[in-house]
Amino acid sequence: MKYQVVISGFGGQGVVFLVKVLSIASSLKNEKCLGTENHGMSQRGGSVSCYVKIGDFSSPAIDEAQADLLIALEGDEALRNIQFLKPQQGVIVVNADKNFPKLSYEAVTIDAFDKAQKNVFDIQALNVYMLGVVLSSVRDFPFTQEEIEQAIHLMNEKVADKNIKVLRQAIQDAA
Repeated sequence: MKYQVVISGFGGQGVVFLVKVLSIASSLKNEKCLGTENHGMSQRGGSVSCYVKIGDFSSPAIDEAQADLLIALEGDEALRNIQFLKPQQGVIVVNADKNFPKLSYEAVTIDAFDKAQKNVFDIQALNVYMLGVVLSSVRDFPFTQEEIEQAIHLMNEKVADKNIKVLRQAIQDAA
């Protein structure tokens, strides 16, 4: 298996948490995983993008036109990182409203900010919500719901049940 994911957002949205969850899920499948953890502007609310490479890779960086999936926790961050997607193959899962532009990629949009505002889930779980949308919407995503749930438990047992509830809500919402 070879699968490359770019995760983008801004500081405080939990981009690095998703890198860790996907890394744990990879180890549960006995797959190699390389990931980056971009902390720089994350502490100041700035743009954050991280990479996850699952399979036999030697470098954690993802070159332009190589990513299979872009998970964007905010619409502008999707546009800022779109160059990393494989042309005609890459998929974007983006937290955006109906005004998100039409692109030449398969795009799954969901207005997660609106759902959080309506108390469908706690905004602090936006990252996990978007991962649930990925599970529901991306056909070639290399992990099952069960593997992701197990990884969430291993990542942080204290908040695992809350996060899994949000994950399942997103799967239901995106179905």
